[in-house]
Amino acid sequence: MRALRILLIIVVILGGLFVAADRIALHFAESEAADKAQQTQGLSEKPDVSIEGFPFLTQVASKKLDDVKVTANGITAGTGAAALRIERFTAELHGVRLGDGFASAVADTADGSALVTYADLTKAAPQGVTVTYGGAGTGGAGKVKLTASLDVPGVGTVKRSVVSQITVKGGDTISLKADSIPDLDGLPASVETLIREQIDFSRELLGLPEGIKLKSVDTGPDGITVAATGTNVVLSD
Repeated sequence: MRALRILLIIVVILGGLFVAADRIALHFAESEAADKAQQTQGLSEKPDVSIEGFPFLTQVASKKLDDVKVTANGITAGTGAAALRIERFTAELHGVRLGDGFASAVADTADGSALVTYADLTKAAPQGVTVTYGGAGTGGAGKVKLTASLDVPGVGTVKRSVVSQITVKGGDTISLKADSIPDLDGLPASVETLIREQIDFSRELLGLPEGIKLKSVDTGPDGITVAATGTNVVLSD
């Protein structure tokens, strides 16, 4: 009985040491992954990386992580005047395959979302256009409200507010298009064209990992939320 008790104590101690080693290795890996993501994506702050599943060391040995969750703030998609700031980006990666001495990573599947505030949408909009929440439209779908002001030769300053649909196009672009331009009676037909040149615009979300595609967009009081999904998503190579 004494020998059995000693054996059980040893097993418990070894198990505890394994768990401790596993958690230490996990913490180190998460920190290293966050550092690499910040460097390769040019992020202003370190993202949060959480590697799910236990034990971690057996996943490393098989060179495949079950699930990885990533949250990053303040990402800039694109460059120049068309750059679009993403307030918060979250992603859940499944079946992350590690290769080349753990230098490369490819996820079997990925799902994510990006929150863009109306203030940041306004900054990315054409000059003179502001973007705000437009409330729920027909069927409950949210819309955005755009206000544009422009000087029309022979007419003067024309200011109009419109409600616009916002959609995803081509898997990497969000597009805004007004339902109609109100109160144009008595104005030249060219005025509608000039206003639409300002308020109907598109912006690409550049810099997405290879394999990720935008699939839908929802609007709410805090901003727009763009959903994305993908397969064989290249995280680093």
